[in-house]
Amino acid sequence: MNPRLKRLFPYPFERLREINAGIEPPQGLRPISLGIGEPRHATPALVEQAIVQALPSLSSYPATAGEPALREALAAWIGRRHGVALDPATQVLPVNGSREALFAIAQTVIDPSRPGATVVCPNPFYQIYEGAALLAGAETSFVASDPARSFAADWQAVPDAVWARTQLLYVCSPGNPTGAVMPLEEWRLLFELSDRHGFVIASDECYSEIYFGNAPPLGSLQAARALGRDDLRNLVAFGSLSKRSNVPGLRSGFVAGDARVIRPFLQYRTYHGSAMGGLVQRASIAAWGDEAHVESNRALYRAKFAQVVPMLAPLLEVQQPEAGFYLWADVPAAWAGDEIAFARELLAQYNVQVLPGRLLAREVDGLNPGAGRIRMALVAAPDECLEAATRIVSFLTRTER
Repeated sequence: MNPRLKRLFPYPFERLREINAGIEPPQGLRPISLGIGEPRHATPALVEQAIVQALPSLSSYPATAGEPALREALAAWIGRRHGVALDPATQVLPVNGSREALFAIAQTVIDPSRPGATVVCPNPFYQIYEGAALLAGAETSFVASDPARSFAADWQAVPDAVWARTQLLYVCSPGNPTGAVMPLEEWRLLFELSDRHGFVIASDECYSEIYFGNAPPLGSLQAARALGRDDLRNLVAFGSLSKRSNVPGLRSGFVAGDARVIRPFLQYRTYHGSAMGGLVQRASIAAWGDEAHVESNRALYRAKFAQVVPMLAPLLEVQQPEAGFYLWADVPAAWAGDEIAFARELLAQYNVQVLPGRLLAREVDGLNPGAGRIRMALVAAPDECLEAATRIVSFLTRTER
């Protein structure tokens, strides 16, 4: 067996099952999970219709590069959303969900024969980044985060010696779990570091279309254009339909950016067998071409957060995020920073599941930035999220330690 598999950490939801083992929640309360970020709003009818109409495509093998019509639809959406003109033939690829592609990019970019091959990740972080790095034969270096700035990564704290051996940098904006959006000056710093040290930036933007202000979050491609980086050198952005269009089971997304990175990535994917099926391609064309269902989806999230945040804020240290569908909350002082005990008791007493924050981070210099925090995903229907918030309020006001 590949010895690198032994270096993988248990996935957060596997750890969550272990943590919750043996708990028997009250029978009279329906279970409500805020633990997993799986969109549960209705799938748009136009996606379902496109799948039915594309059934004849099952008789043909799909091309790894995707149909020209899909690449053109992706490039058109990126142009409308980010104001960046891309060549559909060389700068855009469809992928089977951003998760699969975020893993695969490390297998393409990393040269494990170079001493000290390193992948830099934010902390807390999406666990795929770490697994991709380890299986590619690289070390991971986690960036300290600042709780006073919505856990923004402190890139300037990374030593030059680490940047010098870095081959790949993962960023996530809007962030998971904090919902923080990277401003233009932060992108300027990362682009300068990439130019100096030659590493590739993989920008995970799967939450980009769920936001609460009037203006959409700044994306990496848009930031590059604003800073005069028209060649998008060493930058690849990853987008997804899962959150934007409520189709997590469709497994559809894209990677876009530097053609010099896209070209070998396509070669890798050709051998990896990552072609997107024709049904998914046609459904994806329909989804990327429509914004009405995205606006309705965003309105649902805004309504849920408008109800839930004011209920929880007096009892938990929690704020409205800039984007995404998570709340990243401190547990009360009475729990002495033990968010695992908090999560277990909430499940045991009120049948509400949340994710302990330390499962989304790694301890660095004796500190785990997720310790003492919980992540709550407001993905269920509005009435279910409201009921969960009501139960959490009852738990916080009635439970003594």
